[in-house]
Amino acid sequence: MLTRADRTVRDGLDVLEDIRSLGLRHIGFKDIGIEPAALAELHRAVKATGATSYLEVVSTTPESCLQSARVARELGVDRLLGGTQVEEILGILAGTQVQYLPFPGKPFGHPTQLGGTAEAVEADCKRFAAMGAAGVDLLAYRATEAEPIELVRAARRGTPGTLLVAGAVKNVEQIRALKEAGADAFTVGSAVLDGSFVPNVGSLRSQLRAVLDACS
Repeated sequence: MLTRADRTVRDGLDVLEDIRSLGLRHIGFKDIGIEPAALAELHRAVKATGATSYLEVVSTTPESCLQSARVARELGVDRLLGGTQVEEILGILAGTQVQYLPFPGKPFGHPTQLGGTAEAVEADCKRFAAMGAAGVDLLAYRATEAEPIELVRAARRGTPGTLLVAGAVKNVEQIRALKEAGADAFTVGSAVLDGSFVPNVGSLRSQLRAVLDACS
């Protein structure tokens, strides 16, 4: 994710150029921290790399979340992540190729945290699947009421689609734990952009190579 602290970085185009040689296949951004015209330019640049594009909603009001869904439709992103107005957002995206992965549980605040029990998360996942969502965007490591991996296992029980874990993924041990618990994917942004994923290397490319190594 071209984001830090739940905001899209201002120099996203430069970051893309710096990491182009890595051949990343999944690149995303948030709907906060960037103007609409710049967001459209950034999305075009992401697609020009051949990557699947992601827009994650971190707006804090229902109407702003719906507006973010409209932006996702207009941009033609491949996957829209987040938000809790599932029926309304699916309606906005109807007739497009945009896959929608909403937040289960009770997201709140900015940077977003996650309230809710494992049982509630599992129930949400089942409900979203029945409504036609492509999966869920789980803020496991932002949880305030439950243990993160417990939430991942609960979401896996409830989600036949893609189980993506977003937020505060910052080391190899977490990535391994997510895989073992059944997660399909995760997002990482701040930890590579601030150099903390691997503290003893200096370049962004080296940080991302370490993430790719952890995935393999």
